[in-house]
Amino acid sequence: MMARVEDVVIVGAGIAGLATAVALKRAGVEALVLEKSDGLRATGAALTLFPNAWCALDALGVSQHLTSLYAPIKKGYVTDIDTGEIQEVSFAASNGNDPVRPRSVNRKALLKTLADELPPNSIRFASKLTAIETQEHEGSSISVIHMGDGTIIKAKILIGCDGIHSVVARWLGLAEPVYSGRWAVRGLAVFPEGHRLDYNVQQYVGLNRRAGFVPLNDKEIYWFFGTSPAKGTDLGDEPEVIRQEVIENYAKDLPPIYLDIVQHSDLSTLSWAPLMFRYPWNVVFGNLGKQNITVAGDAMHPMTPDLGQGGCLALEDAVVLGRYIGTSFVQNGRLVPKEIDSAIGKYVEERRWRVALLTAGSYLSGWVQHLGPGWVRKFLRDAIFYRFIFTKLVKLSHYDCGKLDF
Repeated sequence: MMARVEDVVIVGAGIAGLATAVALKRAGVEALVLEKSDGLRATGAALTLFPNAWCALDALGVSQHLTSLYAPIKKGYVTDIDTGEIQEVSFAASNGNDPVRPRSVNRKALLKTLADELPPNSIRFASKLTAIETQEHEGSSISVIHMGDGTIIKAKILIGCDGIHSVVARWLGLAEPVYSGRWAVRGLAVFPEGHRLDYNVQQYVGLNRRAGFVPLNDKEIYWFFGTSPAKGTDLGDEPEVIRQEVIENYAKDLPPIYLDIVQHSDLSTLSWAPLMFRYPWNVVFGNLGKQNITVAGDAMHPMTPDLGQGGCLALEDAVVLGRYIGTSFVQNGRLVPKEIDSAIGKYVEERRWRVALLTAGSYLSGWVQHLGPGWVRKFLRDAIFYRFIFTKLVKLSHYDCGKLDF
């Protein structure tokens, strides 16, 4: 069978994959995106995009399509389930500029916005990668990609954006993600007549529990519930069962407003899954790239969702990788093998420490916020973490990954 030859192949049409394709397109580099699902994936229902994500979306030229649909978040409130005490967290940007405030967006809307920027036939659905090998051609490395249907594709650059259980990351030798000890239910509630709530983040924390919600627009609210379930607990994949378990068991003592939001869930958006992450030292010392092959997004830095940075960092990855590859392409008029190796190497080194730090910070944030009653735990969480550590972690989201000026 004759192999099809592509300049760039991106595995995975999630946030990282589509954003990387858009970044490369701005430099004139065509990329083929391979997605194993039959359509755009929307697991997770929604996500909050912090200032660093909006800077990346600005660089990609698409932020205006989303800021017109979703309102900025100004504040967050954290309620101690056991004591009823409430702490306020401000998310307002220091310069008062609305586009750099956090906004929660529908995940599918974000994916569609990115996909709409790509040329027709850039995304090939129902395309499962089964194996990777490399060949030497005129002194340079070519990736040979074997697909589930027997198709063989050769690529000058291969970028794995294929999620937590990445085939590309495994080929690079990256350590497998590990279980954090927690699971999460996530969903999208819909109020056809409007919910009439303020655009603030509401969170509830207690022993082995963390829940919350945030409005996306006047009709949709994203909600979540995280816990450390007893060994063997499995809510399965039936949305109705998951919703009832949250209402009648896990969250039965939470405020009525939270339970009402869960009750209004669009069942097609519900998911119950373990929270996985890659140990930060495996990111710092791991092989994130080799010659013409690298990874981005969850394939590089799977993390717990406690700082809301997984998708944000994926967008950063796309801009940084697109800038290095795009600059080389523009300067040389084509993809030059030795320059490709250098571009990927620079990308890996720029991203390595930042994503490892936020992976560690996210895990720490989740662990602290799941602490229960007791004055020592309360002091650690409320007096130390929220007052000093959390504010420093939030500052990491006020980051500009740069522009794409080709």
